[in-house]
Amino acid sequence: MDPMTWVYIIMLVVSLAMSLANRPKNQNAKPPGLTDFEVPTAEEGREIKKIFGRVWIADQNVLWFGNLRTRPIRASGGK
Repeated sequence: MDPMTWVYIIMLVVSLAMSLANRPKNQNAKPPGLTDFEVPTAEEGREIKKIFGRVWIADQNVLWFGNLRTRPIRASGGK
């Protein structure tokens, strides 16, 4: 092997170690719940906007939007 190859390998290992040491630490953040998302709603008496063409609407009024639910993750194993 060429001696420069070893220099490149050593530089790669050192840069990998530095990037792992300087990465942000995990703050044990709470996982997002259903209330944290902005999803379209269906409310009685709410006005319905007329849209012509293509436009982004942040607060839509829809009749149905997926099957949103959460299930806890249950891990089994270990003694």
